Amino acid sequence: MNRTVTLLALLGLLGGCASHEAMNAVDLEQGRLPSPDLSLNIPGLGPCTDNPDRTLRINTSQPVHILVHGCFGSSGQFRGLAQVLAFHGQQSACFTYDDRARLNEGADQLRLAVSQLAAQSRVPQVTVIGHSQGALIARRSMTEPPSTAPSGRAVDVRLVTISGPFAGIESAKTCGKTWLYPLTLGMLPLSCYVATGPKWADITYSSLFIREPGALAQQVANYLKIDTNERGTCRREEGGRCAEGDDIFSLAEQHNTFIETDTRARRVEVDAGHVEIVGDKRVAPTKLIKILQDEGILDATPPARQYALGLLLSRVYQDNTALPPDAMKTRALP
Repeated sequence: MNRTVTLLALLGLLGGCASHEAMNAVDLEQGRLPSPDLSLNIPGLGPCTDNPDRTLRINTSQPVHILVHGCFGSSGQFRGLAQVLAFHGQQSACFTYDDRARLNEGADQLRLAVSQLAAQSRVPQVTVIGHSQGALIARRSMTEPPSTAPSGRAVDVRLVTISGPFAGIESAKTCGKTWLYPLTLGMLPLSCYVATGPKWADITYSSLFIREPGALAQQVANYLKIDTNERGTCRREEGGRCAEGDDIFSLAEQHNTFIETDTRARRVEVDAGHVEIVGDKRVAPTKLIKILQDEGILDATPPARQYALGLLLSRVYQDNTALPPDAMKTRALP
């Protein structure tokens, strides 16, 4: 029995994250971005590419959007979203972290990175956008730290979380049953550790991280919580059948009353797959783009630029469904 419980926990935890296909590109196109006037080297922050040069080049008069990936993710995963932001003249940075470490470690590093960005520049606003596990880290980074607030210039912060399992990951539920630890002679927590690393202690329903999410810091002006109804979604089909599901977290796993009743929080629910919502190499995040524009996070696309946006999405995400109706004809022209 002990071996069966341990094996089930191990397999379940491995199913708690969705793999992503990185946008493997060295540089971002400039889009409509203003020219950078400052170069920064802040641990964890860099361009949204997999380029080993992590120097962040920004225009200090413009807000910065910080994108936080989930498990199995990387900065390159969000190259597409960064390109969409650049198309609208909005600059971005990506935060990278050890996705197997304790979640508070990533949150503390992100909090410090935002503080350093504010101290070393004059950017007027920072928007932190986290997906999946990155949503947990993004929100925790924007809560009141246990010690006194860091010194330095305070910056206006907006928070956006997407598909975050704020009630704990269901497939990790067994790992949260402490009464099983002695019955398995310590093999259960060991298996949980092997499957996900030290973070296993933070992603269960009974963990302190989940049960006490903390209050948002005063500098957070507003919080947009995007929950995805992923039931029945499919990421990849083969022969007319779903070969890879996109149903990772249920709405129940994403629900947290304490978080959602904050007066600055606004919850939006959307029917979308877990990876679909942020996009990958085959699917453009059109649903997320609409939500971010409706909520004032992403600037509206001028009517005269809609066609160009469709072409950009089809090229960056290799998604022909994002093409304007007559774009294929246009592409065929010499």
